[in-house]
Amino acid sequence: MILHSLVVGPLGVNCHVAACPRSREALVIDPGGDEERIWRLLMAERLTLRYVINTHGHFDHVGGNAYLVKQSGAELLIHLRDLKLLEAMSSQGAMFGCRLEPSPPPTRFLEDGEVLAVGDLKITVIHTPGHTPGGISLLIDGHLFSGDTLFAGSVGRTDLPGGDCGALMASIHDRLLTLPDATVVHPGHGPDTTIGRERGCNPFLCGSDDRL
Repeated sequence: MILHSLVVGPLGVNCHVAACPRSREALVIDPGGDEERIWRLLMAERLTLRYVINTHGHFDHVGGNAYLVKQSGAELLIHLRDLKLLEAMSSQGAMFGCRLEPSPPPTRFLEDGEVLAVGDLKITVIHTPGHTPGGISLLIDGHLFSGDTLFAGSVGRTDLPGGDCGALMASIHDRLLTLPDATVVHPGHGPDTTIGRERGCNPFLCGSDDRL
C-alpha cells in the first residue's frame, strides 16, 4: 500500500491518502482542509482518486470534500447516521471562525462490514459510533484509520451533540481492541499507535473492560 499522511485544516486533522501501487487508484480519508495541497500530492504521485471517505461528519474532517470531488469526480462516502452533521458543516465551522464551502451530497452511504476495493486494496468499514452516531473506522491491510474514535493514549470526546460515551467505549472494546496487537492505528488527530499499545497503556482502556 502507498500511504501518505498530512496534517490539514484549522484543527490539525490527519488526512490520509492510501493507494494501490499497481493501479495507482487512491482514496482520501478525512480531507479536513488544505485541499489544494492534498490534490498536489495526488498529482505528484500520479494517483487517480476514486473515493473520498469521511470517518465522520464534523467540519474539521470534511472541509476539502467539495474541492476534491470537483477536481476528480471521486465518489464521496460517509455513514448515513452522520449525514446531518455533514450537511451542517458550514455552520459548525462558523462557530470556529472558519468559512467552508459546503460539501456535496454523498454519492452513497457506507454500511458496517462493507468491503470496498481500490485496485488491489481491500477497505473494510467498521461502524464505530460514540464520538458521532455515524462514526466509522477503516481497516486496510493491517492499518486502522480510526477517525476520532481512538487516539494514542486517549479516546474520542463524547460531549458534542450526538456523542455517546457508552457507545464509544463499546465500539473500542468490541470492534477495535479485538484486532491484532500489531495493527497500526492512524487516528484523526495526533501520532500513530498500535492496538497492542493502546490495549496495554491507554489510561482510558487498560486494566478494565468496563463500559465507561
